[in-house]
Amino acid sequence: MTASDTTLGARLRAMPDHLSDGLVARMESDRAAGWLNPYRALDSAAVRRIARPSDAGSIWRPAYVRDAEKIMHLPAYSRYNGKTQVFSFRSNDDLSRRGLHVQLVARIARDIGRALGLNCDLIEAIALGHDLGHTPFGHAGEKHLNDILQARCGRSFFHNVHSVRVLDVLYGRNATLQTLDGILCHNGEYEQRVFELSGLSGFDEFDAIVERCRTSGFDYVKTLRPMTLEGCVVRISDIIAYVGRDRQDAIEAGFIDAGAFDDGMGGGYNSWILTRASIDIVEHSYGRNRIEMSEGLFREISRAKRENYAKIYRSAGVEEEHGAMMARAFELMYERFLSDLRARDEASPIFRHHIARIERALAYYDRTYDWESDPDQTVVDYIASMTDGYFIELATKLFDEVRFPQRTYINER
Repeated sequence: MTASDTTLGARLRAMPDHLSDGLVARMESDRAAGWLNPYRALDSAAVRRIARPSDAGSIWRPAYVRDAEKIMHLPAYSRYNGKTQVFSFRSNDDLSRRGLHVQLVARIARDIGRALGLNCDLIEAIALGHDLGHTPFGHAGEKHLNDILQARCGRSFFHNVHSVRVLDVLYGRNATLQTLDGILCHNGEYEQRVFELSGLSGFDEFDAIVERCRTSGFDYVKTLRPMTLEGCVVRISDIIAYVGRDRQDAIEAGFIDAGAFDDGMGGGYNSWILTRASIDIVEHSYGRNRIEMSEGLFREISRAKRENYAKIYRSAGVEEEHGAMMARAFELMYERFLSDLRARDEASPIFRHHIARIERALAYYDRTYDWESDPDQTVVDYIASMTDGYFIELATKLFDEVRFPQRTYINER
């Protein structure tokens, strides 16, 4: 064991696994007195684009409960379970898919939010919707689609920005500004020690931010801040949810040995970080108008993420597994469906499986899908909506040169 290993172990062991006695006493006193967090998002403050009577909150079905229900009934929500979290080509049903990830984020964020006295209905809506716009094949797919869009149009593709489009534009669900803002700003790829509120004023400002995200790079996107404490809690919970679970999945997949991690915890790190991070955030955020963590926790989350990137995400076998074939398949699919749109080939899957379905969904709200004015965006909408299995089957059927490995549970060799 090296000196750095010893220092790391000592630092991690020193992190508290329970709330301080002083804060527990304060929380018990506050609850006995009927305390309400003055900084929580109020249901009465929820803002929607359209003041539809059918979307009005009620005592038994408040505004953000309605948002959570809107999200759970989307086709994009159903497709979560067909989309990769990290490992695309492992035939192991114990590995996380996108659907489990959003549930884990919701669970962690609700635990923290309840302790802080925040609006857990808003937390749930943001958490369940935050990855609606994610591509097939996780961040590898997101990168391929962004590369193509950048080369063709000079625009960026970010899954958090597209998640807003899925809920707000493609399915027209009239979600609240607070939910949409939390989804846009979740960005678990960029950690901060202190999360302060943006002061977002309304939909005009929000729409301008979304458009700037499409025309800017990650340097702008990572500056986004949520308008609510609930959005801040989901943002940090996204990191907490994946930093340990992805490690468990890597070990389960046989991709890396449990002893390969610097902290020596192996898959047990997931349980460790869930407990310590939640306690630390509550300890440093209770009663405040921001979400904050200690320097120690911030340092540890940053370290654990760097280790995951070095040993899992960027290692041959994950993002680069069949990377050239995947990139080529994305290019071929993009070119094919852009051509089909321009030819108005209504026999094409982009018409039958995408445009027709979106138009039927929007017709219920007396809205239409403007797929003609920006064909590139329509192709992006379609490809991003695909599950891994749908993408693989369609690509291999359309293009002879595409040969993805066949997933199988039984190794015959």
